[in-house]
Amino acid sequence: MNILFLCVGNSARSQIAEGLAKDMLPKHFDIRSAGSDPADNIHEDAIYVMNEIGIDISSNKPKPINSIDKDFVDKLDYVITLCAEEVCPAVPESTNVLHWANVDPDNNNYSEVQSITAFTKTRDDIFNLLKKFFTEEL
Repeated sequence: MNILFLCVGNSARSQIAEGLAKDMLPKHFDIRSAGSDPADNIHEDAIYVMNEIGIDISSNKPKPINSIDKDFVDKLDYVITLCAEEVCPAVPESTNVLHWANVDPDNNNYSEVQSITAFTKTRDDIFNLLKKFFTEEL
């Protein structure tokens, strides 16, 4: 089973989804993430909220969709987009596409507490969507 999580920056939502899915789903699944306009680094608050639940994504790097190898893309079973914005990357037409709209938790106007709260909500929302996906889709 090949699953690709997509969002714009690949620094928060899709990285959280990838980390959660790798922890929750069978180990033989090939689970990756990418973005249409990748950031330079994984957001520190995404790393923090994942560490809170024992998942380390600190060594992950944001990557563009075109860096994903063709063999993986050709055999995609699911592409799951996580963007709430209008700018979400295009996905292969031959794949099951799910859209899990999530507001970007990265907001420069948030205080530290507000940011952690936003990232925690995003993590918990994606966790619940993955539980539903696991029971209904697989």
